[in-house]
Amino acid sequence: MNEEHSIAIEEVSAVDAPPRARVEAAEPFAAPAERKRDYLEGFLAQKPAGDAPGEPGGALYEAVVDALKEIYDPEIPVNIYDLGLIYGVDVTTDGHAVVTMTLTTPNCPVAESMPMEVELRVGAVPGIGTSEVNLVWDPAWDPQKMSDDAKLELGML
Repeated sequence: MNEEHSIAIEEVSAVDAPPRARVEAAEPFAAPAERKRDYLEGFLAQKPAGDAPGEPGGALYEAVVDALKEIYDPEIPVNIYDLGLIYGVDVTTDGHAVVTMTLTTPNCPVAESMPMEVELRVGAVPGIGTSEVNLVWDPAWDPQKMSDDAKLELGML
């Protein structure tokens, strides 16, 4: 335990540079092939992908949503899309639209006519061949599903 530890200081004027890696050419004494920087070329040549017509942001999808925004609940002066009655819109590439929706209550006075009106309006959108409406009750509609515009219109904000 009585070992002495000493620190030795050595001063040097320069340090040898570490050896550089060398890459041998495939053929001895052959001139190296010119390497083209192409890593950005493919990236810069790409064009932005357009929205698919039936996907959110696509022209056909947005046309269906616009058609749904023209249908108003007879008891509430707000369209059914902003009211939160539309749970989903699916548009296929061959022009088939499926709308999943609910009503404010199962005893709604327009329970028989509203799904038919939605099916007719969506089917009338140019580019839509067939339309289908799925009326669901789960999850149940509540006022939290309304858009901010609808809440503002009804004085809830």
